[in-house]
Amino acid sequence: MEKKKGKGKKVLFAVLGSILALILMVVIVAAVIAGKNVKAMDSCVEAVLAELSQEHTVTPVDPGEYKQMTISGCMKFNVEQYDIEDVGNLSVMRVNMGVMQMATVVITPQDKNLPLLSADFMYILSNRKAYLEFYDVVAEKDEQYVTLLDGLKEVHRNYAHLENITTSPAWYEHLLTVTVYKGGNTKADPDLEKMLVDSLHVYLTHGKEFPLLTEEQRAEKLQITVEYTDGLIEKGGISTDVFKKELGDEETKKFFDAVFFGTAAA
Repeated sequence: MEKKKGKGKKVLFAVLGSILALILMVVIVAAVIAGKNVKAMDSCVEAVLAELSQEHTVTPVDPGEYKQMTISGCMKFNVEQYDIEDVGNLSVMRVNMGVMQMATVVITPQDKNLPLLSADFMYILSNRKAYLEFYDVVAEKDEQYVTLLDGLKEVHRNYAHLENITTSPAWYEHLLTVTVYKGGNTKADPDLEKMLVDSLHVYLTHGKEFPLLTEEQRAEKLQITVEYTDGLIEKGGISTDVFKKELGDEETKKFFDAVFFGTAAA
């Protein structure tokens, strides 16, 4: 009987050992993939900052208490904020959750009649999702503005070969102008990064020709922008809802106004 028990224990230990070895292997593979994803994410952000710096003076701004935020216990956001000379506010958020990495880049124009730019790049193991959106936070769509949008559409035609992603309807759809939602695997990383940089290049080179807004025009543009950002608090959004659940409406608005969109300093 004791021999049978001893044999049973050996079998149990062998099974447990195999399970632990498998778990360890999965953890190691996930860690290796996460490391590669972080490099791809950081490369994308660095490319954005490099493109911006070619056209404008980009000055870091201290995001204060929002420099690092933990949401839902496991989402640790590293937040950066910049002032783009003659354009407005830039915010960059990066999060590394092991199985998923995400970078968000938002340009909120305050000095010129440019659309608001929002880019979300997600790295989920070997899968990729890239959302690029331009928002109509403008009072007037003149010829320069329309030409800019046409230029962006032309850029995105160059990436028609990338996988299209279907998005859910949202209350702010009436503000969206040019949008592109693409996906793929790790092989798509160079194209997805280049798509964002090429879009930003068109945005900045066209924007260079836009005149600076008068104080009255700046105030009007700010009001339109705040209607959108406050609407995210009141009506919700995918990422906004995550912050609202953790921080509450009031603190989320403070973060949006001070850093994410920078409207408080406009």
